[in-house]
Amino acid sequence: MNGQTEQIQEKKRCCAGILAHVDAGKTTLSEAFLYRTGSIRKLGRVDHKDSFLDTDVQERERGITIFSKQAVLELPEVTLTLLDTPGHVDFSAEMERTLQVLDYAVLVISGPAGVQGHTHTLWSLLRRYQIPTILFINKMDMAGADQQAILASLQKELSEACVNFSCGKEELFDAVSLLDEGVMDRYLQEETISDEEIAELIERRRLFPCFFGSALHLEGVDELLNALSRYTRMPQYGNAFGARVFKIARDDKGARLTFLKVTGGELKVKSTVKSGDREEKIDQIRLYSGGKFTLLQSAPAGTVCAVTGLEKSMPGDALGAASEAPQPILQPVLEYAISINDGTEPPVAYGKLRQLEEEDPQLHLLWDSRARCIRVQLMGQIQMEILQRLVKERFDMDISFDAGSIVYKETVAAPVEGVGHYEPLRHYAEVHLLLEPGEPGSGLQFDTICSEDVLARSWQRLIFTHLTERSHPGVLTGSPITDMRITLLCGRAHLKHTEGGDFRQSTYRAVRQGLKKAQSVLLEPWYDFRLELPQELVGHAITDIQRMHGEFEPPETGELGAVLYGSAPVAGLRDYQREVTNYTRGRGRLSLRVSGYRPCAEQDAVVASIGYDSERDLENPTGSVFCDHGAGFEVKWFEVEKYAHLPMLDLRPRQPKETASIVRSVQPGGAPELEKELLQIFERTYGAIRRRDILPMQALRPQDKRELLAAIEPAEEYVLQHPLCVG
Repeated sequence: MNGQTEQIQEKKRCCAGILAHVDAGKTTLSEAFLYRTGSIRKLGRVDHKDSFLDTDVQERERGITIFSKQAVLELPEVTLTLLDTPGHVDFSAEMERTLQVLDYAVLVISGPAGVQGHTHTLWSLLRRYQIPTILFINKMDMAGADQQAILASLQKELSEACVNFSCGKEELFDAVSLLDEGVMDRYLQEETISDEEIAELIERRRLFPCFFGSALHLEGVDELLNALSRYTRMPQYGNAFGARVFKIARDDKGARLTFLKVTGGELKVKSTVKSGDREEKIDQIRLYSGGKFTLLQSAPAGTVCAVTGLEKSMPGDALGAASEAPQPILQPVLEYAISINDGTEPPVAYGKLRQLEEEDPQLHLLWDSRARCIRVQLMGQIQMEILQRLVKERFDMDISFDAGSIVYKETVAAPVEGVGHYEPLRHYAEVHLLLEPGEPGSGLQFDTICSEDVLARSWQRLIFTHLTERSHPGVLTGSPITDMRITLLCGRAHLKHTEGGDFRQSTYRAVRQGLKKAQSVLLEPWYDFRLELPQELVGHAITDIQRMHGEFEPPETGELGAVLYGSAPVAGLRDYQREVTNYTRGRGRLSLRVSGYRPCAEQDAVVASIGYDSERDLENPTGSVFCDHGAGFEVKWFEVEKYAHLPMLDLRPRQPKETASIVRSVQPGGAPELEKELLQIFERTYGAIRRRDILPMQALRPQDKRELLAAIEPAEEYVLQHPLCVG
């Protein structure tokens, strides 16, 4: 009953998520779990529109999971929080956010369909987040479900460590022992493998148990529940309070709910939690199971719950001592303009829609000042229809969408220094940034080699805040920049006239000025595809893929036809299913998944068609503001360096016999180490380098820190020569 207050009993606690390609039977398995553990008295069904966890009206009408739900299961050895995630690719962003709080995952695969396109995406995400995984091969009661063939497919396409746990003990132990030398030695001596050894292999992702059955008929469900009880381990949590936010929602009365997992210590009602510089108070702690909740006075580490009282929290936020969540991989690649059909003023509509962006940050809602419209990024047609109806029900607004456009991104081809200066009367700030190309898919990474004798630590932290607080538009199409490392070289503040907003302006302008000088590269999204079609039409498909500037592997042929694997730009494949249906007369099937961004083959044509003019983008100026005779004046980007108050970096190509460059490595103490020869020269010229001169690594985000520690190159292709830089 809602409102009932009780404490969580001390017991091993684990959080497991159920993931699957759509229609694999994920929600049916969740229903079977609830029924077999006594949480519900009657089995619901998706097709009967009465499943326990699909509580939303649209979920029941469409027969799909749209929003992640949770239930609490009491197993003999563990209290298991079960998170049912969306299976449809259009809602994969909601699914990925849930992965951030999972201890274990149950990956459901349809026996007749086998490993599908979205299954590969899920497997890649589970590998990225290092989540121990158990597989359940469902619908084995249906025609075409061959256990041996499916197991062979899993071992080939996912991992050789997929082991059949539905077989006899001797056969199981033989297969498990092959995965680890230590386990094999003990097995040969003792002729058995303990539950603890199996649990350790699963936790280390060295073993992926596979169970076969039918969730609808409760076949194999008890065996899977038994494995979740025996082979799971409760993570080790610290004593200091920490929590990670993974979802924002609203209840029936409109109250804002922040769903989080407590990752350390204990969360108590009326306690104050901190995220960055923000502090807020917890009003309620709710433990949800389906659509109902229980009120808690406190929640120990490992608890997944919803709290009220947090009005500024966002998915991915770290509370207390928790570490920040990594940036999500799955991003929409299509953008749509929203038309408001009921006369609501666009600014009013934009304010209301921002509530939905809190719940799904991947919407990337923005106001397009050039076109005077609201734009939103979506994963596909189903998500568009859901959003349209949700806006109508929640805000009574009638909206529609245009045909959509590709979401492009931009990067740079070579290192360049950007300078931003902001000096109207009684204001002052100057920033120098080094923009370097990064690895594909690396996003934006940040570093500093600026001495604190030149610019105080507090100002440097503020510059990092401004670099990370927004998406910076490129100069080709106005698309967001990505795959770059931005390094703070130096900066200057005024003792009396510098304010925080001055560094915001100078930082933004430094990025834009650098982009104007750089050789920018337009990036376009690509799909990986799997195309099934008759053998005689393979040539037709290959011609189409070549026309799209795509790539493909040699086709696999069989009695039932051919399968073609490959990759191609989203621009070519987004409407290709319609063409496939036409030329195969309904016998072709195309599966797509986003594979990342690559340089656009038709950059000039795309840039011309978009028609973005960076000089006319008044909200993102490329020039700077300087002061002369008590008045500020604008300086164009190509003249900024003439007026800059700090010297520029010398990005000279390294010659074969030139002195070796400075090595930018990071020692445990946090300070860059210079080569001895160059260090002596530097200290003779500019004085001794003190450890406090270097901005501590904790000024960077945790994921950037890990990236720096693991992957900073030992030498650059150019020499850094700057009298105000250290390292």
